[in-house]
Amino acid sequence: MALLVVELSCCLIGWISLYLFICYVNASRGYEWNCRLVTLFHGVVIVLLTAYIGFIDGPWPFTYPGSENTWLQTMAMVLSLGYFIFDMAWCMYFHTEGPVMLAHHTMSILGILLALALGESGIETCAVLFGTEITNPLLQIRWFLKRTGRYDSLLGDAVDVLFILMFAFVRIGVGSRMLICELTSPRPSLAVKIEGVAIYSLSWLFMVDIARFAYRKSCSKFR
Repeated sequence: MALLVVELSCCLIGWISLYLFICYVNASRGYEWNCRLVTLFHGVVIVLLTAYIGFIDGPWPFTYPGSENTWLQTMAMVLSLGYFIFDMAWCMYFHTEGPVMLAHHTMSILGILLALALGESGIETCAVLFGTEITNPLLQIRWFLKRTGRYDSLLGDAVDVLFILMFAFVRIGVGSRMLICELTSPRPSLAVKIEGVAIYSLSWLFMVDIARFAYRKSCSKFR
């Protein structure tokens, strides 16, 4: 446990240092712009890492939920935990996010802490990280397009469509399958199953908001 605390502290310091470095070399941009660059970097790194864990290193999350954490799974979770703590503190300080996003960050932090404390369920936690972060780069690109005045274009429409399709397929479609495997398997602890239900429920809250946005934008484009 002491080693995990040291590793988490190093990761947290690393994310803060990366943010401060970007602010220094990109001083012409605002704080949120630079923070979203860190978010984009985390999203790309963690998606690649968890994809390797789930598809190559194993075990397969749909077959072996509740299995003992591997070193690589632990590294991915600690890396993301450090980022989520940094981003949660940043969002609370600058008041940039609403209660739903803050709840998502809180559930992510608690879920990773739970898997690390139990020493198990790392594979499905990494699968959830993959599913929740795979759409994140598109979300950041959409924000950057808005800030540079390029959102109302074919590229902006393509980013929105791809984001909606990926969110619905991965977080709702594949996420439903993952939750069923988690709940029906005897291996994961009750706390992990409750955490899975909470994260899945938040995904549906986001999905409802996304569906409303898609409807409004479609009506606007049709007119």
